[in-house]
Amino acid sequence: MLKDRIAIVTGAARGIGAATAALLAQHGAKVALSDIDAQVAQTVVDEINAAGGEAANLPCDVSKPAQVDQLVADVVARWGKLDILVNNAGICPRIPVEDMTEEWFDRITNINMKSVFFLSRAAAEAMKPHGFGRIVNVSSTGGRVGGVHNATVYSATKAGVLSMTKSLARHYAPWNILINAVAPGAVDTRMFEAVPPDKLAAYVETVPLKRMAAPMEIAQGILPFCTPEMTWVTGATLDVNGGVVMM
Repeated sequence: MLKDRIAIVTGAARGIGAATAALLAQHGAKVALSDIDAQVAQTVVDEINAAGGEAANLPCDVSKPAQVDQLVADVVARWGKLDILVNNAGICPRIPVEDMTEEWFDRITNINMKSVFFLSRAAAEAMKPHGFGRIVNVSSTGGRVGGVHNATVYSATKAGVLSMTKSLARHYAPWNILINAVAPGAVDTRMFEAVPPDKLAAYVETVPLKRMAAPMEIAQGILPFCTPEMTWVTGATLDVNGGVVMM
């Protein structure tokens, strides 16, 4: 399915990013795992390579445009091209509205949304000469309906990602670069560790499937958007949330 395809996955040391990197490699892609936590990311790289895949650890602070430009350049230098980008890196500090600072506001915005623009641009420009590209942006149910437990700014950035996905999809369509998004609901990752158990339980009760997702279940939603077989979908968002939001 993805033989000879080259991919970047950000936020790839844990959770959805690690699962996505492993799944892409399982289907034949060569994968660059990018995360600020290089030590943990290396563990995932080692697991992928031990399973017969091909992966590399390329740390990057995605909030820095110069670093994302270099990330793309390094991948192209290593493998000769770039076919797939999964913008998964994100943070969700649980900060009440009354306690939000300008510093935290900027940090959340830079990591969750600014990174998507600059890395997507760098990746798409590298994809242009080959007339092929697949970019998948990880948004959130919070971007659809607002956040769960002190996630106001996070949700705003994820809504921004949805809008940006549509704009970038229109812009890069002439080069056969398809850009889509997935919007996960509650996933069993570190992002939900700070949510009080009673609030988390109340949220899970609103989910028709009555549980949280495993990271691999989100990766399975990302995978089809990365394939050359997906040729007529761009600017779309797939809700992967157990039915809590149906649009």
